[in-house]
Amino acid sequence: MQYQQPNKPVLSVFDFDGTLTYRDSFTLFLRREFGIRTYAIGLLRMTLPSLKFLLGISSRDELKQRLINTFLCGISADSLAQLAEDFCEKSWPTLMRSKACAGVSEQVNAGATVTLCSASPEIILRPFARRLGVELIATRLEVSNGILTGLIDGQNCRQSEKVSRLISAYGDLKSFHIRAWGDSAGDKQLLEAADEPYYRWFH
Repeated sequence: MQYQQPNKPVLSVFDFDGTLTYRDSFTLFLRREFGIRTYAIGLLRMTLPSLKFLLGISSRDELKQRLINTFLCGISADSLAQLAEDFCEKSWPTLMRSKACAGVSEQVNAGATVTLCSASPEIILRPFARRLGVELIATRLEVSNGILTGLIDGQNCRQSEKVSRLISAYGDLKSFHIRAWGDSAGDKQLLEAADEPYYRWFH
């Protein structure tokens, strides 16, 4: 397609789950890398938190925090990083949208600064960002002495936090012509901040 030709540097920002992928990557990672039995037990422990979220008693961010604590607390960061490498290698052919990957490559080849901006854990998305040849902004997990504490380090990277993290990484966003791709309510503020917003463009 023909994009606008701005007189400022281009910053191209891609949401990951649902935008570049066919489904949520984090839950798929947990099921494939931890096994069906461990995943099922974890889901049982998530029943009450999920019910509270559905009833409006707790927030999506609180539910995400509980999910991380349930599955990842006490795990070595190095071990999790290796699992992420294996997951990327095994899941890439069926998880990633080929049209979306081509869209990312197009931006990279055009000389734009390109980054993923996702609510999924940064440690799990690193291999995907590296394979795409782009930068990465995502939810950081707290690590103490090489072990995950089960807590989010900072804020869950969704909604307004996506814009805040972009500002932290790149400074004044008005210095860029921003192209952004997203697919959900979690990308609303990101798309609003873009000069060229693309909603569900690769669907």
